Amino acid sequence: MAEGYVEFEFDLPSALLASLVGKFAEMDSASLTHGHTMQVPDEQGVYQLLVGGQVVYVGKTDADSGLRGRLSKHAWTIQHRQNLKPEDVQFKCARVFVFTAMDLEKLLIRHYAQTADVWWNFSGFGSNDPGRNRDTTELKAAGFDAVYPIDLDHPVDINCEGGVPAARVLDALRAELPYTLRAEGEPGKVRKPHPDLVNSIVPPFAVKPATTREVTLAVLSVLPAGWQATALPGRIIMYREQRDYSAGVVIGRS
Repeated sequence: MAEGYVEFEFDLPSALLASLVGKFAEMDSASLTHGHTMQVPDEQGVYQLLVGGQVVYVGKTDADSGLRGRLSKHAWTIQHRQNLKPEDVQFKCARVFVFTAMDLEKLLIRHYAQTADVWWNFSGFGSNDPGRNRDTTELKAAGFDAVYPIDLDHPVDINCEGGVPAARVLDALRAELPYTLRAEGEPGKVRKPHPDLVNSIVPPFAVKPATTREVTLAVLSVLPAGWQATALPGRIIMYREQRDYSAGVVIGRS
């Protein structure tokens, strides 16, 4: 090797990872609530979610959603769940000004997996509706929806007083739910409500339904015979059927 010459390769991924882990360790966490997430800049960065002081999820933002948007979405997702109080979930986040081609999320997951579970990353947490073809799929015992199934008896305040089609009541309920409520659509036009939902009128409420279960039963009460509402661990489905689901509970039938 020539005199006065050395080859040096800076391990940027490891250095950035160590800096981020150190920064997270010295930070105080905040409750994953709308009030706190709205104070976070909507910038690119990385974040972690904690339950009981343990890191359960690590994520990063992308061009479509910054830290505020992503954390606000997570704050909505953890609502209306059994065995999980939203105030028990905390977050830490950091804006990262230099994003390189490295996968910071993967590096952070690998690091925290050595000392903590980060099990929400592999549990289906935050997933979109898998669709009708997956309704009969067996649920992983350690999945997010299995550990924290939806709470049908959680209070809701629907923006509807009755006296409207059942489809309108379901729309009002959907607006209140942090998870999927999927109902059978018009044959050949699944994005349009089924004629039964359009033509069946829910009378004005003498006592306004106060929970998800009560609203669902109010809709079923006016539908023609043959409809069934089922609570799967992460969503509600309503179809013209009479069947049992291994991972679901029948809410009611018309």
